Amino acid sequence: MDTEVRNRPKDLVLSGSKQELTQQISCVGPAKYYLCGYFAAFTNIAITFPIQKVLFRQQLHGLTTVDAIRQLQQDGFRNLYRGILPPLLQKTTTVALMFGLYEDFSCLLKRTTDAPELMTRSVSAVLAGTAEAVLTPFERVQALLQDHRHHNRFTNTFHAFKVLRAHGFKEYYRGLVPILLRNGPSNALFFALRGPIKQCLPEATTYSANVLNDFICGGFLGSMLGIMFYPINVVKARMQSQIGGEFQTFTKVFMKIWSERDGKLSHLMRGVHLNYHRSVLSWGIINATYEILLKLL
Repeated sequence: MDTEVRNRPKDLVLSGSKQELTQQISCVGPAKYYLCGYFAAFTNIAITFPIQKVLFRQQLHGLTTVDAIRQLQQDGFRNLYRGILPPLLQKTTTVALMFGLYEDFSCLLKRTTDAPELMTRSVSAVLAGTAEAVLTPFERVQALLQDHRHHNRFTNTFHAFKVLRAHGFKEYYRGLVPILLRNGPSNALFFALRGPIKQCLPEATTYSANVLNDFICGGFLGSMLGIMFYPINVVKARMQSQIGGEFQTFTKVFMKIWSERDGKLSHLMRGVHLNYHRSVLSWGIINATYEILLKLL
């Protein structure tokens, strides 16, 4: 084999090397995956933020949907979109990373390992979800700005970041554990099931039918995963509404919430029905918009 390479014309060797290098570069992160994910998330946040705010109040205080809406009405319209900047910055970036890094990791793992495709894609999804956790400070500040108890404490997103800085860098990452528990597994399930679910839908013969299938596929997966990981988000909301003090473990916070809500699953899951409808809309929008943009770029 070595003799063949030595005897091969120099221009062919260089050509082959350049071709391999080009394939490796093209494999690592075409910008379109990141861009499509970014603008898909931007569209979603702009539409669904008020619903998310109602849901957050339910997760934090265990309110009914009607009481949470009344609370927002009392806050006034000027506070309705209060706190939108952190999720806008966080969600657009995390969804961009979710799709972009998933494609990058999948491609790199295929080239460097002989593992089955299902394994490489699952690992890629978990790695992408773990990388997203770097942006936890945005979720942290969003939680504080959405909590009505802090309305008079913070003037805006930048002020909230400044106040947290006084408590140390670690304060920005309060609630990191539930985010890690949620991101990796949910990403793995999303990417593993997205294709098979779409194949089960009626074959799309028109452009609009294809967009509808993408919406249904994303909405179904988003709602299913939202229900599965809802208790983790309840714990995250409680952990991130605190400023300063002890960093309690995930288990300790969960047991405290469970006790406060009379040990009833129905009380722990308050808001899950709204989360279900929000997830159908949010992930339907994200998945459909992502696929539309992917075809355009």
